[in-house]
Amino acid sequence: MAQEHAPQVDAATGTATTGHEWDGIQELNTPLPKWWLYLLYVTIVWSIGYYIVYPSWPLATDYTKGIWNWSARGAVTEELQDLQKMRAGSLDAMSKASLADIEKDPKLLGFARALGKAAFGDNCAPCHGSGGGGSKGYPNLNDDDWLWGGSLDAIQQTIQYGIRSGHAKAREGSMPAFGKDGTLKKEEISAAADHVRNIAGLDKTASAAGAKVYADNCAACHGDAGKGNLELGAPNLTDGIWLYGSDKATIVEGLTNGRGNVMPAWEGRLDAPTIKALTVYVHTLGGGK
Repeated sequence: MAQEHAPQVDAATGTATTGHEWDGIQELNTPLPKWWLYLLYVTIVWSIGYYIVYPSWPLATDYTKGIWNWSARGAVTEELQDLQKMRAGSLDAMSKASLADIEKDPKLLGFARALGKAAFGDNCAPCHGSGGGGSKGYPNLNDDDWLWGGSLDAIQQTIQYGIRSGHAKAREGSMPAFGKDGTLKKEEISAAADHVRNIAGLDKTASAAGAKVYADNCAACHGDAGKGNLELGAPNLTDGIWLYGSDKATIVEGLTNGRGNVMPAWEGRLDAPTIKALTVYVHTLGGGK
């Protein structure tokens, strides 16, 4: 229990006590080091100077601006404006040049790829991956297999208007839900899946029933031989590249419920030079045609 008494001087150290005692133990009233006190005073002076110079105190509808009227947002804005001025010449040249001419000009190509890579990381990587490798349901942009075409113009159109994005010029075309809509029975879907795996070289078992179901319902988009159709976004079923998977269960799922992923239209979100840069970047990833 604490007891109060007059401060005493400790015989061993010559330091006065605090005047408190806990169970016979007294606490020394050791003064703070001089250097610590001086440092504290410096920080107090520094904080006062900071309040005067920089924005600091919030007010009801605003904040104190400081005598320098500086702000982090203003500084970033100035830096971005300086960056735009540095890029202005290259952006103007890229805006006027065709996509093919950009790829022929080493300087413009380097600028476009750098700008495109940054834009890709900010806008496209969440779906296609940072390196464009894609994932289940999201196309790999590094290979030479394209749903809507891998030319510069085709890639630009896809980026600009999107796929099933709601834009008036968006690419349209989706895989019907043959099972969900009642168009095909389960056994017909199973037979069609077997036929698809057969023409893909994954299953040697041929099915006459599956071939008929395919011819009646699938060939219109994918072609009689399953080579696909770029005009409709219908994938090639024979090249060994699968967007969702090549096992029978996945194919049956696609036939039953359909497929229709959406890619946003970047027109209006990104400016024209950035869309051009993205086009060139994607085209040069390795799979452009």
